[in-house]
Amino acid sequence: MTAIFRKEINAFFSSLIGYVVIAVFLVVTGLFLFVFPETSLLTYGYATLGPFFTLAPNILLFLIPAVCMRAFAEERQTGAIELLVTRPLRDVEIVLGKFLACLALVVIALLPTGLYYFTIYQLGAPEGNIDVGGTIGSYVGLLFLSMAFVAIGLFASSLTSNQIVGFLLALALTFWCYFGFDYLASLPVFYGNGDAFISGLGMEDHFRSLGRGLIDSRDVVYFLSITAFFLLLTVLSLERRKW
Repeated sequence: MTAIFRKEINAFFSSLIGYVVIAVFLVVTGLFLFVFPETSLLTYGYATLGPFFTLAPNILLFLIPAVCMRAFAEERQTGAIELLVTRPLRDVEIVLGKFLACLALVVIALLPTGLYYFTIYQLGAPEGNIDVGGTIGSYVGLLFLSMAFVAIGLFASSLTSNQIVGFLLALALTFWCYFGFDYLASLPVFYGNGDAFISGLGMEDHFRSLGRGLIDSRDVVYFLSITAFFLLLTVLSLERRKW
């Protein structure tokens, strides 16, 4: 697993992939949060990183499928997958190695956004007038959300040898898991607590819950379960070659 992790990390940073992902994430969030007047935190009126935590999942919805689309699809296309599976590695180790590498790239992209927190902390009146608990909870939520998105992206990539198809499939799955259940709950067909139950099946509801600053075990278990489920599907998808 460690060898796969190092191989994937080297692949990201020996080419432009890793740098482009980090640059795109930081440039887009920076423009929306500090340059565009309609969304700038500098004109927001009070010290909060709320707009960032609203924007970030939408960017990750596109970036993470783009990062993961080559994980297995490229190796299937080039035939390298056959060389990979002949090594003394179990399928689960291959999947976990690629999962941790993709997640590490996303975390590296998130780390510089700590500067946003420092900036708003300094600009608060009085200084430090920012919801620290909510900010920490939202960052934890972004980490768990990224884990789930990466797991979905790897599963989509394992289903095809075409990277574009893998990207589009991952994008559709992550979009549905994040927004789809809220949309379904808004339809006038559910009564009583039915809409709350349907909404609670989606990632957005649990991400918002973590953003309130209270790390609820139900939200943590939810994201870990989604991540484990799609990683298991990825392992099973790889094992199809043995059937």
